[in-house]
Amino acid sequence: MAYKYLLVFLLCYKNLCYVSAAAHKHGVNNLEREEDGSYSPRDSDHYNDAGHNTEFDHEAILGSVKESEEFDRLSPEESKQRLALLLPQMDLNGDQNIDRMELKKWILNSFRKLSREEAEERLSEADDNRDGLVTWQEYLQDAFGVQDEGEIGPEDTADSGMLLQEERAMWTAADTNGDGKLDIKELEVFANPEEHEVMHQFLVNQTLREKDTNKDGKVDFNEFVGDRGSQRDRAWLVSEREKFDHELDLNRDGSLDIHEIHAWVIPDNEEIADEEVDHLFASSDMDHNDLLSFEEIIKNYDVFVGSEASDYGNDLLGDHFGDEL
Repeated sequence: MAYKYLLVFLLCYKNLCYVSAAAHKHGVNNLEREEDGSYSPRDSDHYNDAGHNTEFDHEAILGSVKESEEFDRLSPEESKQRLALLLPQMDLNGDQNIDRMELKKWILNSFRKLSREEAEERLSEADDNRDGLVTWQEYLQDAFGVQDEGEIGPEDTADSGMLLQEERAMWTAADTNGDGKLDIKELEVFANPEEHEVMHQFLVNQTLREKDTNKDGKVDFNEFVGDRGSQRDRAWLVSEREKFDHELDLNRDGSLDIHEIHAWVIPDNEEIADEEVDHLFASSDMDHNDLLSFEEIIKNYDVFVGSEASDYGNDLLGDHFGDEL
């Protein structure tokens, strides 16, 4: 009986961790930065220190963190059945196969759905009066914990790392109807500025404020590495120099202009989708004909949507108790 209670506890703990991780990762303007200062792309956790994180693959297919977590609790058969219902929607030409372009379009649409889900989550957190809109005052309370701008210092930042005036300028740009409130569509733009071109200049300007110490409107290599340069060894500096010279400084003039900064700091969802297509094809195209048949996808269902309900508890208890059971 004790083991049953332990299993229930562990399953509940795991689900709680999923919810916590999603809430932290997908908060509005909680723009995580890479070590070099670029904004984290959607696939930033696809491969990490623990190896391959399949959650990104599942979210890229399902377009929902919540639905991905739900699939994790399904039996393999249930998971296959629900995946099978999605395949005709992916198959734009009706040939019972998913080609690379069809899969890419599906993934890009999933990214848009994920953005909407993130905005909906934040709306539920910030919309105190439940009118379906977020006012600037509601945002200040949610992001800064204050009621009035006067309570925020000139160097204080929210989770986004932006100063108040930068947040305010982005708010105004997102508020397309000028009513001082953000509806769900406007909040989606504000919550995911890296995915909306109208907001990109604000992100470039923020990077310049943080990096451009000599105020010449560019970022040279010393500004690029910043304080990190004194904390790392020579091998790291050589690696960063190689990256700066051959990947970021496209015109080879020794510094990054605003166009190069844009390419550096703002993730490209098209490129991310292409890489995910390559990954899914490499994992599932069993006959190597550059098409994914419905049968191949269903056979490799765990690559696309996953399922843990069938053996998660047994595996977990086995790891802890070995053959004692």
